Amino acid sequence: MKTLAIYSSKGGVGKTATAVNLSYTASTRGKKVLLCDMDAQGAASYYFRIRPRKKFSSKKLLNGRIGEFIRATDFDNLDLLPAHFSFRNLDLALDKLEGARRRQALRSLFSIFAEEYDVLVLDCPPNITLLSENIMVAADSVVSPVIPTTLSLVALEQLLKMFKKVGAEKGRLHAFFSMVEPRKIMHRDVIDKYSKYPIFRSTQIPYLAEVEKMGIYRQPVGAMSKSSRAAMQYSRLWAEIWSRSTVT
Repeated sequence: MKTLAIYSSKGGVGKTATAVNLSYTASTRGKKVLLCDMDAQGAASYYFRIRPRKKFSSKKLLNGRIGEFIRATDFDNLDLLPAHFSFRNLDLALDKLEGARRRQALRSLFSIFAEEYDVLVLDCPPNITLLSENIMVAADSVVSPVIPTTLSLVALEQLLKMFKKVGAEKGRLHAFFSMVEPRKIMHRDVIDKYSKYPIFRSTQIPYLAEVEKMGIYRQPVGAMSKSSRAAMQYSRLWAEIWSRSTVT
């Protein structure tokens, strides 16, 4: 099982859209996928029209009692562990753990699904916390959407510092430009300057109404229209990230 964490410390860069669409694309490629909504806001869960059961909580998550709370989506090969509002307190719960468990709790937790799923996708909250460190340790690949703007680049720099702090290999990071508007001079200039760096993948996700309409239709872009530009770009992004993630 390969674990992909969709992460950025900056909100509004397209993390959830990326998590949902990469998960869906992987499932259509025959991969058995579990998407874990780690953000207490529950946006990924909303897109799939799934609510957590009342008895679910961050405490049960960390105790490993999660199998019964995983739900099937409307799409073959794609399951979802929905977010719970109590996830907002995950950092407090992690901080109570001792020693190495504080950073490795999620890695140990999700390892039980190694034989059941091919791909585990984590839709992560925009925080720089102990939970973020757990995610860096647990993930085989960290996928980071970057809007071609200054603050989004600052968030990427923070991510690189976090990688160094937890001892994660830089090669596990896959950055890509998200919500790209070619008509904006700043977007063009930033892409020209930074796209040559090896952490950036070549696929870009344009700013498209199709992606925004996910909130209306509550499904991945590929489910709305397989031939749409957004669906094709997410398909290319999946292929690029997966091919690099599976290199040993």
